[in-house]
Amino acid sequence: MIKVLVVDDSILIRKVLCEIFAAAPGIEVIGTAEDPFIARDKIKQLNPDVVTLDIEMPKMDGITFLKNLMRLKPMPVVMISTLTQKGAPAALQAMEYGAVDYVGKPSADKPELLANYAQEIIEKVKIASVANIARLEHQAARAPMLVKAPIKLGKLSNKVIAIGASTGGTEAIRELLMMMPADSPPIVITQHIPPVFSASFAKRLDGLVPMNVCEARDGDKLMVGHVYIAPGDKHLEVTRKGGLLYCKVFSGERVNLHLPSVEVLFNSITEHCAKNTVGVMLTGMGADGSHAMLPMKNAGCYTIIQDENTSVVWGMPGAAAAVGAGDKILPLQNIADHILLQLKRTANG
Repeated sequence: MIKVLVVDDSILIRKVLCEIFAAAPGIEVIGTAEDPFIARDKIKQLNPDVVTLDIEMPKMDGITFLKNLMRLKPMPVVMISTLTQKGAPAALQAMEYGAVDYVGKPSADKPELLANYAQEIIEKVKIASVANIARLEHQAARAPMLVKAPIKLGKLSNKVIAIGASTGGTEAIRELLMMMPADSPPIVITQHIPPVFSASFAKRLDGLVPMNVCEARDGDKLMVGHVYIAPGDKHLEVTRKGGLLYCKVFSGERVNLHLPSVEVLFNSITEHCAKNTVGVMLTGMGADGSHAMLPMKNAGCYTIIQDENTSVVWGMPGAAAAVGAGDKILPLQNIADHILLQLKRTANG
């Protein structure tokens, strides 16, 4: 049984969450807490496997509590908080401090609507229970990273870097991009993320990494030194027009249960620019994009898979590795250097 501690200041939200977990096989609520101080004592007494945590609470906010928790007693935490554009930066900060994932909840005046999120909440708690705690602990405790100085890569405007990620991916992407130079080839990214988060995620990255980062728009021309993030409710493809590469952003059906889907992005790479692309599969639950990565590799794309030790969840990268889709399996901290090495080799023929 996965032992869960529910931390939320709303008695109604706590009640609904307990009902959701009571109906889920393999999950047991061993306690609830209305504020972080009570939660701290119950964690010591009950030793939960997973904590669900709100952001806005009395006495101490959830972000501060999470930061202290990951420093003193690292454990899987799923943030369950209202998903709004205003609240998105705080939720992304929670990922930086070591939370495994986040789930949206309705506004405080409609707690009964939380039941609509039941399956997502159950799934993410189960994922959190098997997350790589050592990786989360490192993530919460690491020293600030230094951005590499720009280097001259030469004429690589026809090259592309394509990245797919899910659970744990927001921080893995940040760490990877901080190690890339400002004159990197265009980078296209599909990260499983709620719609209200993708714009904030792009804005946050834009202030941290050497490249220009934006939420991708349909028709954007791929340019050196730019990163394009798939919107949280649309697919992202790379398409070719007149010899140039562009973003294609569109609504559509979920693929592998996801919108956006890594499979959609990787399939477009195979079709339009595989021989000039480095493909990267980062941490994430499930298998989205794993089977699309093998044709991408077979078409001439150089493919890199994040290793198990540095992944929060080795689902998507593990699935890609299982089908032989990777030219290299590397720890996160080595991927940027290997991308640059491969690009230089390609540029030199």
